[in-house]
Amino acid sequence: MRIGINTRFLLSSKMEGFGWYTYEVVKRMVKQHPEHEFVFFFDRPYDKKFIFGPNVKPVVLFPPTRAVVLIISWFEFALPAALKNEKIDIFFSPDGFLSLRAECKQIGVMHDLNFLHHPKDLPLRFRWYYNKFFPKFAKKAERLLTVSEYSKQDIVASYGIEPAKVKVAWNGASETFRPVTEQEKQKVRIQYAGGEPYFLFVGALHPRKNLKSLLKAFQIYRERGNKGKLLIVGANLFATNHMEASLVAEEFRSDVHFTGHLSLEELAKVTASALALVFVPYFEGFGIPLVEAMRCGTPIIAGNLTSLPEVVGDAGILVNPFDTAEIATQMQRLFVDEQLQKDLSEKGLQRAPLFNWDFTANAVWSVIEEVGKEL
Repeated sequence: MRIGINTRFLLSSKMEGFGWYTYEVVKRMVKQHPEHEFVFFFDRPYDKKFIFGPNVKPVVLFPPTRAVVLIISWFEFALPAALKNEKIDIFFSPDGFLSLRAECKQIGVMHDLNFLHHPKDLPLRFRWYYNKFFPKFAKKAERLLTVSEYSKQDIVASYGIEPAKVKVAWNGASETFRPVTEQEKQKVRIQYAGGEPYFLFVGALHPRKNLKSLLKAFQIYRERGNKGKLLIVGANLFATNHMEASLVAEEFRSDVHFTGHLSLEELAKVTASALALVFVPYFEGFGIPLVEAMRCGTPIIAGNLTSLPEVVGDAGILVNPFDTAEIATQMQRLFVDEQLQKDLSEKGLQRAPLFNWDFTANAVWSVIEEVGKEL
């Protein structure tokens, strides 16, 4: 088969969620299936490290998809012509974007439908695009994959899709994430938190990540006389600046540190050295930072909505993401209870192997094979 893949999120300068999903899954498929040809479709000059084998042909299509009108141009005009020219049998899109004008069979990964349930979280043009095109993508696709049972049920119910059309394949996490020694932890604490223990958030600074509640909870936690810092790792999405340390009272503002985007290696050290990951989005399709924390043996406090309980299982403390006093109470509880820290660390390490990119890649390939039999 000739398999076309949307690789526009493979960006050497800044890899985020879709990019890592694409990297981990597609790299494995290319290496495990040398008998097939893969055509990678980029929307800008690419890094050669993303060409994972001799069975890969890179193609750059204009224009770079930086705005809604350019996304439409790329997927509905440039891509269909390229798919036909390259004689693609199946097009696989790890970010869920498909082409309504393409003639070949298509498979998309829809990670979640936040834009449907919380449209005001997106700028107006992106809100319009997602809600106009994604229902059509769901129907156009030969098969769909998603990253949690929660997201599957949401897609089925929201778009009227047959359950058999949607396969669940949990995400994994990089093997770079692992426990570190106490000495290594202290070095990271000195670098990022003045030598103090710190709570950690990881994710794009997007409204649904609920940073406002986390910052308010941290202020309550500190007002109760507790010690520690809050480290927030992630870049702004859609160029928003709504999440600022100024949301915290001035006396505690210096205890909140926004790091921006970190390299994978640095993020792994920061995650492994945290007192706990506090991850309380009000909508999430999966939550890879949860698995990264599990791999490190870092305790977890997580929201109890959407997919998060499915991912966390018994390996973390679940809280109402809108109850800032409850979040603060659980932060305080975890700070003082060393046995609880140890118990959650062990449970996380035990649960982490359930989330493996090998499993994800094999699940994706099984769907591609199913569709390939219909050619």
